[in-house]
Parts: sequence; C-alpha cells; structure tokens
Amino acid sequence: MWRAVANVLPRAKVPGGRACCLPPAQKGRSLLAGTTRHHWRDTAPGVCAARPLSMTPGIQKVEALDAGHFVRVEWEDGSESRYPCVWLRDNCQCPRCFLRSARARRLVFEDLDVNIVVKEVALADRRKIAITWPDEHASEYEAEWLKKRCFSEEARAEMREDLFLPERQYWGSDLQLPKIPFEEIMYNDESAYKWLCTLKKVGIVLLTGAATRQGELVKLGHRIGFLRLTFYGPTWQVQDKADANNVAYTTGKLCFHTDYPVLQHPPGVQFLHCIKQTDSGGESEVVDGFHVSNKLKKQNPQAYQILSSTAVDYTDVGVDYCDFAVQCKQRIIDVDSRGQAVRINYNNATRDTVFDIPAEKVRPFYAALKEFDDLLNSTEYKFTYKLKPGDIVTFDNWRVLHGRQSYQSGSELTRHLEGAYADWDVVMSRLRLLRKRVLNKD
Repeated sequence: MWRAVANVLPRAKVPGGRACCLPPAQKGRSLLAGTTRHHWRDTAPGVCAARPLSMTPGIQKVEALDAGHFVRVEWEDGSESRYPCVWLRDNCQCPRCFLRSARARRLVFEDLDVNIVVKEVALADRRKIAITWPDEHASEYEAEWLKKRCFSEEARAEMREDLFLPERQYWGSDLQLPKIPFEEIMYNDESAYKWLCTLKKVGIVLLTGAATRQGELVKLGHRIGFLRLTFYGPTWQVQDKADANNVAYTTGKLCFHTDYPVLQHPPGVQFLHCIKQTDSGGESEVVDGFHVSNKLKKQNPQAYQILSSTAVDYTDVGVDYCDFAVQCKQRIIDVDSRGQAVRINYNNATRDTVFDIPAEKVRPFYAALKEFDDLLNSTEYKFTYKLKPGDIVTFDNWRVLHGRQSYQSGSELTRHLEGAYADWDVVMSRLRLLRKRVLNKD
C-alpha cells in the first residue's frame, strides 16, 4: 500500500543537504497511505509528504566549549551539533523544570541565569548526555531530542518544514482543481490528512458529494475542530437578499477579493457549500494571490513596495449576528522579514473612503493597485469553474482571491451557498494531529 501511494506524490519535494543534523532516509518505505488514491493521482499533485522515519545516530563524543558556554555533540554518523548552555538550562526536561503532563516549561524565566556555563558534561550512554550545572542541578537530554533541535541552518529548515509545511505550489489558469469526496474526509483520516496537506500547499480543494442542505459546514468544522465566529455568524447564507448588508448577498458580479480584511486577524480558511445553483451565470473565479504577487514583484518592484508598505483603511458597519462597526488598517500585500507575501488583504467593497496617507502618495497607490488588479484578472492567472449542488470549495483566504460572475434574479431563490470560516491555527492543529495518526510520526 505504501508503494502505491508514493505514486500519488510525483511532485512532492523533499529538501536535501542535511549532512550536519539529519540521518539518511530509510529505503523501501513510502510516506503516505491512502485508500482513495484514484482520486488523488489525477487531481492532487500537491499532497505534502513527510520525510521517512529513521533511527537517530548515537552520540560519539560530548564536550564543553567556549569556557563552558556551549556544548558540542559529535554524532556517530560524523556530523556535529553545538548547543548554547543557556538554551540547554532553559529547556531542562527534569520534573522540576518541565511539566510533562502539559508539555510545558515549569522553570520561571526570572530564575534563569543567561550567562550560565556547565560545571560538568558527560556521555551517560550513546543515547543521552548528562549535565551538572554550577548550582548542582542535574539535567539529562536524549539524543533524539537533541538531534531534532540542532541549531544548524539545515536542521532549522527541516524543523520549519515539519512544523509549518511552508512549501507552496503556485498555479494559474491551468489549475487542475484538486477534488475529494466529502464523506471520505469526514470518516477517513488518511483522506482528511491529504485534504489539509493539499489545502496548505495548493491553497484550494473541492470536496464533492455533500448533502444539499444547511449544516454540512458545521460538520466540517467539527472535523477540524471548530469554525470561526464572525459578525455574520458561525455560518452565513450567500443568496440574493433585499436590502443586502453585504455585496455578496446580491446577484451582481463580485470582483476578486479576500474576505474580511477589516478584521485585525482575517479568517485563514473559507468554506463555501453549494446548496442550489443557478442555471445561467454564477460561475466562481479564483486566483493565486501569492503567484500574482511574485509576478508583480518582478514586473514592477516599486508597485510591490507600495502595496506591501501602505496601510489601507477598511470598514464594515451593519447588523447581522449582532450589530457591528469595524475599522482596520491593512497592507494589500503582507510580507515576512524576507519580503515574501504571507497574506493578501484586498477587498474593494469594504475599502474605506477614509485614506490615511499624504495626498501626494494617493495616485501612486492607485496606480500600483490597478496593476495588481489587472494581473489578478489576467486570463493567464484566473481560473473559472462552476459549483454544483453538493460541492464544498475550501480555500486559503490569505492566499486565494475569489470572485463570482453575475446571475439573474428571479421570483424564487435561484442560487444558495452556505459559507463559513476557520482559522489557520485550527486547521494546522488538525493537520499535525492527523499526520501523527496517519504516519505514526511525532
């Protein structure tokens, strides 16, 4: 079964070059198991793969360096690791310093000597080192625990990948929309794991075959943990409404947008469940905001700099789940310390008339935003599809901008979607738990 599922992942990337702190991969074992590979072989090349499990090498030698401020570990595979003593003391795993039942530190920071040095370090056996500190406190550290926390650049990259799954698969109009049956992700852990991995990597997955009634998203929320409550309720109904309190509740065209940039922490994931679909019009459109941001950065670095540094005012005032009056400032493109896009905050409908920047910077901002918007709407980048009753589209609201083509209103309700949100913290928590269960991997 493992070999069969490996064929599903031809494009999953496994970084190399970990001689300092990573053991060689075991041969003969694949990484994902699945009972529904026929769905994923054709539609989900973005499923994330974990590295194969292998035994941590034993410790060959341990010694103190730099007048006792560092501990150097030499491993049996020839690699070595250096650990700052202040970090070792801070992370002592004894019952006095660490509450194992809560997996939390008991040592209070005010009691930590940031200039601490080891008094004595010894190799307890090939799988453990023992340290005695100047106050005679004793600490022991398992080899596997130390190896995972090596401070080398390669090991830190490995840990980031394991914890946060940062790999992205960009796409444009050629998107092969990943699909998986709703019932499978609800009742099969391997399918649910693949769903969330692909959602994280590709940014969008279509679940098919859900019942055409309200309440299916509540079930989906329970599957991952819980849904995000907003001023529009735990779930909300996207349909033509009189005196609509949101532009989505009309039959008009919706331009590309992310939801809720008016909140300080916009929802990370959005679910839209098609309960009823109009015969004509109402097609959905999506675009990979990170892919387009990269294009803008290459095409016009100044425009990218403007959109990633200018605070834009957003507003939303009304009554729904409760009455609300929300204001927020967001940059259209949020970037990390390396200048890479990590969240798109763009909703033309709720962009405020208030614009808190100097007058001379207004026109350059509009020019930059127009160039970004033109790229979003380019046929090279946008993907168009039409939801069928029973479909649930799940997508990364920080990355994927979505829109809708207009449709005709009628005397009866012609189109009905139910929507809901979840936070990435909840989704990633479930993904990690499923990975541990499916792969038996800590």
